[in-house]
Order: sequence, then structure tokens, then C-alpha cells
Amino acid sequence: MSTEDFSLVMDGESLDSKQKEIHKCKKQHALLLNDQKLLKDGIDMNKNFAKEFRQRAEERKVSNEEENKKYTKTIQKEKEKCSNIQEEQSRLQMEIMKMKEELQSLDRKNSSLKKQTEISTAVPERRVVFQGTTKEGAHGVSFDVNSRIVYPMEGGTALITFEEEDVAQKILSQKDHKVELGDCAITVQAKPIQFLVPEYVEMETQVCPRRILVSNLPKEEPEDRVLDKLDIYFSKKKNGGGEVEDKDMLHDSGAVVITFVDDDIAKRLSDKQDHEVEFCKKKKYKVKVTPFLNGEISQMKICNSECMRTVLLTGIPDIMEKDGLQDNLEIHFQKTTNGGGEVEGIIYNPLGHTTMALFEDDSPKDSQTV
Repeated sequence: MSTEDFSLVMDGESLDSKQKEIHKCKKQHALLLNDQKLLKDGIDMNKNFAKEFRQRAEERKVSNEEENKKYTKTIQKEKEKCSNIQEEQSRLQMEIMKMKEELQSLDRKNSSLKKQTEISTAVPERRVVFQGTTKEGAHGVSFDVNSRIVYPMEGGTALITFEEEDVAQKILSQKDHKVELGDCAITVQAKPIQFLVPEYVEMETQVCPRRILVSNLPKEEPEDRVLDKLDIYFSKKKNGGGEVEDKDMLHDSGAVVITFVDDDIAKRLSDKQDHEVEFCKKKKYKVKVTPFLNGEISQMKICNSECMRTVLLTGIPDIMEKDGLQDNLEIHFQKTTNGGGEVEGIIYNPLGHTTMALFEDDSPKDSQTV
């Protein structure tokens, strides 16, 4: 070391200056350390904030996922409810349609029963005649009533009568039937036929003092000629008659009711019974004269009667000629493979048409007529 360098170090002014600079640097260092500490504390605080934020974010994510799952389940349940409601609505609509059809059917049946009831209540107006047949025993004053029911057929229906009851019941149990018609097919419904008919009728009768019933009349003579000849014969006193007030032909029995002006004539003629009347020259017919009974119904019991061998087919569309469609229906229902059997009678009434079907008592000798 040279004396020159030593002199610089040892210089008092220079030493103070250096010490001041050192002191200043220490302060700056302390400040820097303090700033560094503050910065580190800020960094640590920010790290904690970031950690807490990530933790809260993770918790929020989990919570959102759970909420989404709950929402998805809720949506699925609501969709199922909506689907069930739609199915229930569809079912109710079908039920409403069925009930409307049933109501229409009941209205038609009610209308038919009302007409039949009106007919039944009109029975007292019908003339009852005694034709000379008597019966011994407790039921000697009873008589049988044969039903003859006129049934109004609606359009798009058919009545089919089978020879066997079992076949008809089998067809009814199946209800819906698919009938092939060449290139196409139709579905018809099988329904039973029911009527309201009188089961028991009790009448109060009395012999009419001014009327007689004349039977065993010639069928080949015209009605007007028969009435005129009877009028001429029973007007003559030599034949036991008297003045005729009215004469009426009963077409269902082929007998004639004659009404006299006086009361004592009818009994006198009916006591004799057999009378020979000339309807044409030199040809006389022996006719029978019997009392005419006036009757009023005092008691009547109505019952519901079902045609066991006849089936009503409904829902038949008008897609081909009447005869062709009727033939196809008969062919289908007489096949045993379709559950059918031998067909005794069938009638088809197309849409837009009205047909009246006649039902009679079903017996071995006189079967049902459709």
C-alpha cells in the first residue's frame, strides 16, 4: 500500500462521509427488508384468499351438481306425471267416447222400449175374440200371447239368426269381428237383441151385447163382397138378425165383427153358432158365430226378453253393394273357423236406410223371423 492510498483512508472527512453512506444504506436495507416482509405477508394473504376461493368454488361446484341432480330428478318426475296425466286423459277420453256410445245405445233402446211400452199400453184397445175353443181345469180362463215385435233397424247394422243358440252366444262373447272383403277388411261389433215384452196379462172380460164374431169365412172371396153378404144375411129377421150398425174385418184372424143396433140380437145368433151364408150363386158356406168379448187389462207384468239365436252386428260401413256385403257377412259367420255356424237368416241395412224387422216367438214349429 502506498502512502497516497493511506492518506485517502485516513482522511477524516472521507470517513465520515463513508459512515453516513453506510448508515444510509442500512436504513435503506431495513426499509427494503420491511417492504419485503410486507410483500411476503401480502403474498401469503393472497395465497390464503386463493385457497379459500378454490375451496369455496369446489364446494359451490359440488352444490351445483347436487342441485342439478335434484332438478333433473324433479324434471323427470314432472315428465312422468305429465305422461301419466296424458295417458289418463286419453283413457278418460276413450271412456267418455264409450259412455257416449253407450248413452246413444241406451237412448236408442229407451226410445225402442218407449215405443214398445206405448204398444203394450195400447193392448186394451186391441180386439180380443173368442173362437169357440175351451179348456178344462184351473187355467181354463187363461190364454197364451204370441209375440210379434217390429224392430226398427238403424243404418249400418245387420241382424243374423243362427240355427244353434251356442253359436250366437259364442259370437256375442267375442264382441269384435274382423270380416274380410276381398282386398280390404272391416271390423263389426256383435251385440245382443233385447225386448220389453208382456210376460203376464190379466184381463177383465165381458160379452158384448151388440156384437158378434163371424169366423170360418171363404178366403177366396174379396173382402168387400164378404162384408156385404154378411150385412145382407144378418140384417134379415128370418135368419135371427136385425139392423146392422157396423161391420169390421179383423185381418190378423180373418174374422169379421158385426155390430147391431139392438142388444138382443147378438146372443140369439151366437146361441145358434152355425149359419149358412150364400157368398155366390148356389154356393153356401157354413160360418161360425161366437160371442164378442170386450176386455180391459187389469194387471200386466213386463219382462225383458233376449233373442238367444239372433245377433245384432253394428259398425258396418257402406263400402260395397248391399247384396254383396250381406253375402260376405253370411259367409264369414257361417264358418266354424270364425266361431260361427249354420245361418238361418240374415238381413243387412245400409247406412242412410231404415228397415223394420219382424220378431216372432222362437219355437220348433215357428222359428224367429228377421
